[in-house]
Formats: sequence, structure tokens, C-alpha cells
Amino acid sequence: MGKKAKKPGRGKEKTERKTAKAEEKRARRDSKKVSEEDDIDAILKSIQKEEAKKKEVHVEENVPAPSPRSNCSLTINPLKDTELILYGGEFYNGKKTCVYGDLYRYDVEKKEWNLISSPNSPPPRSAHQAVAWKNHVYIFGGEFTSPNQERFHHYRDFWMLDLKTNQWEQLQIKGYPSARSGHRMVLYKHKIIVFGGFYDTLREVRYFNDLHVFDLDHFKWEEIKPRPGALWPSARSGFQLCVFQDQYACSS
Repeated sequence: MGKKAKKPGRGKEKTERKTAKAEEKRARRDSKKVSEEDDIDAILKSIQKEEAKKKEVHVEENVPAPSPRSNCSLTINPLKDTELILYGGEFYNGKKTCVYGDLYRYDVEKKEWNLISSPNSPPPRSAHQAVAWKNHVYIFGGEFTSPNQERFHHYRDFWMLDLKTNQWEQLQIKGYPSARSGHRMVLYKHKIIVFGGFYDTLREVRYFNDLHVFDLDHFKWEEIKPRPGALWPSARSGFQLCVFQDQYACSS
């Protein structure tokens, strides 16, 4: 599997600008007292408590279209190529940010949305990534943002959705990438490729250019490191990653 990269320099400069901007945001956040509305730990615990009440899968058929959002995932169902799987995302109304954890299935031919509710669902997130293989959708990473965008939580969890039963399962497999959002994830044959992304700890902001591969046949993670002297993309998030034949291309 080969790799194409942009000329060095431009990507690095863009990453440095993003890092500087993120550091400015961090400084503003640190100067403010955390309100209850921005207490992410409390928010996520409350969501987890509500999720624990779910006992079985429930499907609401022909519901209104999902609310406006960005940074969600939209995946073609490998079992039915006329159906799309939408998960998560976020919406900013000019004052507050809302992060979603809802799951929809859209029938392109019937033009109908179904809303799926099931136990053991992933917590709400945006800027995650999803790929579909055989009868499952796989989701990794993403972030949860407090309503005032003062605090962030980056996920490191790895989830699998069974498209036949609409049930989620969190995959506890050693070796997965560090917590991040804004990364990119693509399917290559029987493997999931994860590259890049960023992580905000409030004390520092880090951008990544590491490459990880998940083998869907053996359920095993592996980090691929560049050979000495090889071209390698600079650290970045929110970019494009695609596969063509036995090569993949990365572009900011």
C-alpha cells in the first residue's frame, strides 16, 4: 500500500496556525471559572445515567429528518446500498452548542428516516469517523463539546454497530490510537486506516500524523511508522483521506 503526500511546508504552516488559534482559545477558557453548564464530566455522567434506562432496541419509523448538524458521520449500508446510516454531529445556534448521539437510517428509495434507540449506545460526539464493512459500522474517536464551547472531551473508544440488530458493542481491543477528533478513517480491503487528528487537553493542543491500521479479520490494531527518509504528511486534522486501488492520498 503506497502513499502520496503534499509538498512539505504548507501543511506544517497550516497546522501551526491552527495550533496557535487553539492555544488562544485555551488561554481564554483557563481564565474563566467552569460553570455547571460546562462541567463535561457531570454532563456525560447524566447522559450515561439516562442511557442505562434503555433495555431494548426501539425503532421509530418514518420520522422527521434529523435536526441541522455538522461533523456527523454518514455511511452507506453495505447490506443495502440504498440506505444511509447517520450518527452524531453537533449544532451551534450562535450561542450554544448541542452535541448529538442519535442514530438514523435513511431509505433513499422510500425517502424515509428511521430513528434507532438501543441500549449500550456510544455517548454523544462529533468529528468522529465511521466506516462500514460487511454487516457492521465501525466508529472511532470524536469529541464532546460543552454548550459554551469552554470545555472539550476527546474520545478514544471504538464501537461496532450491528446493522442486522441495531445493537452497539464497544470493542475493548489493545493498541488503538490515542484520543482524538478531526482524524480521518477509510476502509482498505479488510482493514481500517486511521490517520491524523488533534487532541485538546486544556493545557496543550496536539496535532497528529500517526498512522494506525485495524485488521477486521483478526481484530488487531497496528501502528505503521514511516521508513527513514520516506515522505510523510505533516500533523493535521479536518483533512481529506481517500483510497484508490492500493494507494491512499492525504490532502489538507
